[in-house]
Amino acid sequence: MRCPGCGHEDTRVLESRLSHEGRAVRRRRTCPDCNYRFTTYEQEEAFVFQIKKRDGRIEAYQRDKALRSIQVACQKRPVTIDQIEGLLARIERETQDNAERVVTSEKLGGMILSALTLMDKVAYVRFASVYKDFRDTEQFMQELSAIQTPPTT
Repeated sequence: MRCPGCGHEDTRVLESRLSHEGRAVRRRRTCPDCNYRFTTYEQEEAFVFQIKKRDGRIEAYQRDKALRSIQVACQKRPVTIDQIEGLLARIERETQDNAERVVTSEKLGGMILSALTLMDKVAYVRFASVYKDFRDTEQFMQELSAIQTPPTT
């Protein structure tokens, strides 16, 4: 690593620790020539994919946008931010494992809905009402009946 102070090619690592929820390594470094100390971060290269919208447009996947949508659906529900982050991480990992560079918005929404079904049914219905663009109460009731589980006796 080149020293940002003097440009010396060889710096020494003083300490390393995990950072950013274990997704990066933070390293404190020092230059043997000028004693300049600085911090570097090492992380896995981000997997980038795109979303194909219903109207045919293609745009870059925006994790923050997906995160906000799920957070809105989970408001005042017993779902933690860590659970939501985990949900998105699983979806992103599955997309990466399938080597998909372009994912339809329908598929992404379906993956989120599948995960929310297991996590919280109220959050599922909230997300579905926006994602599926319910036009009337009949569509809403059909969705509710589809996820209801029969009572066990």
